[in-house]
Amino acid sequence: MAATRTARKAPADKYDERRTQLAESALLTLGELGYARSSLREIANNSEFSHGVVHYYFADKLELIIYCVRYYKARCVTRYDAVVADSSTPEQLVEAFAAKLVETILDEAPMHRLWYDLRTQSMFEEGLREAVLMIDRTLEEMIWRVVARYATLSGRDVVTTPAAAYGLLDGVFQRALLGHLTGRADALDDLRDQTRSLLPLLLAPAT
Repeated sequence: MAATRTARKAPADKYDERRTQLAESALLTLGELGYARSSLREIANNSEFSHGVVHYYFADKLELIIYCVRYYKARCVTRYDAVVADSSTPEQLVEAFAAKLVETILDEAPMHRLWYDLRTQSMFEEGLREAVLMIDRTLEEMIWRVVARYATLSGRDVVTTPAAAYGLLDGVFQRALLGHLTGRADALDDLRDQTRSLLPLLLAPAT
């Protein structure tokens, strides 16, 4: 009997589990329609959940979207950890990092499109700003781990800041994403080439 009671989930756990299920379902709609065209009703219509259920767990679209993006990005912030851990030469790291950037565009383009949409919307929607800034910081830290490891493997110092390195690589990534979404055949090859070219520029000249 005691074991059965222990195995049962607490109400709070069930509540969080349902919110996570809703987030996973909502992300598909948000990734396809974007921020402006998605409503709680539209999200419900494209999921197994009723509008009433969605509204019970999230007061409004803004709360749902913030939860969704935090949930998704929490899974993504370790995306390049294996690149850092498994690379033993700077050349290996550059190739693995470039390959992972391309892979994530191929596998998750709608989610990246949603992220850039929300980051732009946060300039107008004050309620989004805290979550967007928090996620931006975690992404910056993720990229910096790659750059710092690349510097260590190269035996050279980094000559830029985490914010500058993130801004540079994020700009290249966003441009490649746009090219991919609009059917530009060489967009991902360009991303690989630019990654190979840019990482060495972040380090001091070899002595």
